Amino acid sequence: MSLATSSILDETASAQPVEFTPRQEAVLEHALALLVDGGEKALTTAGLARTANCSKESLYKWFGDRDGLLAAVVAYQASKVHFPSEAGATSDAQTYRSHVQAFVTALLEVLFGETSLALNRLSIGQSNKDSNRLGRLLLVRGKHMISARARSLLEAGRHKGFLKFEDAEDAYQVLYGLAVRDVHVRLLLGERATPAEKDLGKQASTAVSRFYSLFGA
Repeated sequence: MSLATSSILDETASAQPVEFTPRQEAVLEHALALLVDGGEKALTTAGLARTANCSKESLYKWFGDRDGLLAAVVAYQASKVHFPSEAGATSDAQTYRSHVQAFVTALLEVLFGETSLALNRLSIGQSNKDSNRLGRLLLVRGKHMISARARSLLEAGRHKGFLKFEDAEDAYQVLYGLAVRDVHVRLLLGERATPAEKDLGKQASTAVSRFYSLFGA
């Protein structure tokens, strides 16, 4: 499969995640490792081709230039936050709530994972530069894409009468705050998660319970 690099780079692109083949995902895992270990300068097509045991021609075909490769890496990392299919998520109130909790758990797994933490630390270190390419991609193809799909999930719940709120963005910000709290900031600063904070399933369950106490119908 050949990826449309322009769609990965487009800041107005759909909230739908970019799909990758298993081989492309394996290559992007190597790219993430290079980026985390050596910073943005370490992510070169030559280095990735050597590490992932693939040709540079394949990399150019799949991702285009280096900007396209960096965008694909960020989009791939964001795609690890899994969302339920809209067809089954709203079949009944209990199923819908379980899907919301599964989303929150997946969000915490990605945000609190060492790869995402390293990418965010790398971007923060470049934040004083005029062109913080990684930071912009983390916002557009990471945070903003996840937020858009999460709002759609919440809107679907409101449409079915499972939730009640006036603004989906406000509701999502509350859910995000209840789930993430200050843990993400502390992890970014190098603090280790407590044993309770490592139980992401329980953290997600608590966050969703509190969210439903505010917005449950």
